[in-house]
Amino acid sequence: MVNLETLVRDQLDDARASAHGRSAHLFVHDGPLRQTVIALLAGTALDEHNAPPAASLQVLRGRVRLTGPGGGEELTAGHVAAIPHARHGLQALEDSVVLLTAVTEVRERARGVPAGAAART
Repeated sequence: MVNLETLVRDQLDDARASAHGRSAHLFVHDGPLRQTVIALLAGTALDEHNAPPAASLQVLRGRVRLTGPGGGEELTAGHVAAIPHARHGLQALEDSVVLLTAVTEVRERARGVPAGAAART
């Protein structure tokens, strides 16, 4: 079991101690599922990078700008957004901590098989 409040505090402390003003901790790694807490100090950023097949970003503390096609979107604590399926970045507008949930692979469904059908067998 993981306490998110403890992770938020610890990652902010680590970011403040880092020369780069950021810190990340992968705390769930289960098959293709990854959950990572990322802390960024105000003014720092994650440069533009490729998107995984599926991902979301939840702001746990602070205010960030998710950059990408169309200029991006500002998110504050409590907001959850899907990560664009294009190159994107993340800028901290104030000291911030986010929860990144990513799926690194997605199996394609067989034609004509409704989603969830395999789970009902």
